[in-house]
Amino acid sequence: MPGPLAHLTILDLSRVLAGPWCTQLLADLGATVIKIERPGSGDDTRAWGPPYLKDAAGRDTSEAAYYLCCNRGKLSVAVDFTQPEGRTLVIGLARQADVLIENFKVGGLAKYGLDYASVAAANPRIVYASITGFGQDGPYADRAGYDFIIQGMSGFMSVTGERDDLPGGGPQKAGVAITDLMTGMYATVAIQAALAHRDRTGRGQWIDTALLDSAVAMMATMSHNYLTTGEAPTRLGNAHQNIVPYQVFACTDGHVIVAVGNDSQFAKFCAAAGKPEWAADLRYAKNADRVRNRGVLVPLIAEVMATRTQRAWLDALEPLGIPCGPINRLDQVFADPQVIARGMQKDLPHPLAGTVPQVRAPIAFSETKLECERSPPLLGEHTAEVLRDRLAISPDAIADLARRGVIGLRP
Repeated sequence: MPGPLAHLTILDLSRVLAGPWCTQLLADLGATVIKIERPGSGDDTRAWGPPYLKDAAGRDTSEAAYYLCCNRGKLSVAVDFTQPEGRTLVIGLARQADVLIENFKVGGLAKYGLDYASVAAANPRIVYASITGFGQDGPYADRAGYDFIIQGMSGFMSVTGERDDLPGGGPQKAGVAITDLMTGMYATVAIQAALAHRDRTGRGQWIDTALLDSAVAMMATMSHNYLTTGEAPTRLGNAHQNIVPYQVFACTDGHVIVAVGNDSQFAKFCAAAGKPEWAADLRYAKNADRVRNRGVLVPLIAEVMATRTQRAWLDALEPLGIPCGPINRLDQVFADPQVIARGMQKDLPHPLAGTVPQVRAPIAFSETKLECERSPPLLGEHTAEVLRDRLAISPDAIADLARRGVIGLRP
């Protein structure tokens, strides 16, 4: 059975991460995604290396790992839409599309006649999704948005990192571009909601999604800690603002995360640690008291945790149902039996390297297929195919457009 979105065609004018992350997920869900790229250079991230995918001889190919992480399942069509003929080609594809996604600066596509009003005039049913740093209005609308900056502006870095009074203290960004990824996810949800609206009314619409909005929204419990008290949370390193003990502890040969979620689990943890008296102590018996007295309790726990190996703690805590786990490097992640059993890594055929490793979408359906077999495309790999099949352009006309630089073809 085809994927649940196999009936949809997505025209992808986005690049870098937030937009491509969204369109890759739509492709994984079965949609046909046509990625519009600049002839000659393509998506910016094609050059964001090293590392690059290596061929069978171990030589670098032209495909950067960054690009490969978020462009699976797409058709690459290289079109210069700054030229009138290129714009005509894109509008022709937009007439047939269900969704158009772009992440240009506010108003950036209007001069090419590819803004929402122009595209909707050609296809009133289209769902047009714009992803920007700050949204289509407000005092920052004209600014470019970058994940790192948004992590700082949104408050994320104010609660991420070690306390200022401890070694290594200070604000930290996440190890991945989390605001780009979350914005891509929010855009995916919004697109499907807009398509449901279109199914009922016959009308498309314009979606305005912003990195800053998404980052503020994803602050979740931290925002409400502030909104309910008027006090801004501060950094606690790997500790939790509202639960104790819920953090990383050093053991003799590494680290263990202990995430005690309730008082019953705390009592079991104390017994496993050989300290049953902690659970009976009124300063620690209830979570609220543990939070208030973390400055006393956490050092006591840290002292005990430092006496055993990582494996010894995991073996002691896991059978008791106490949430715990190691801090894995990525080589350990992809060797983990659970990750292997779930098939999270999948190799796809690739014309330059033989195969390309991918991380599958973390979704499984009981009825519909969710299995993408198309590797991240080479630049312009599908230009001729898409123009021929979708716009009925002849081979001679395609060759002429390529000679004049309106389109790019894969040699």
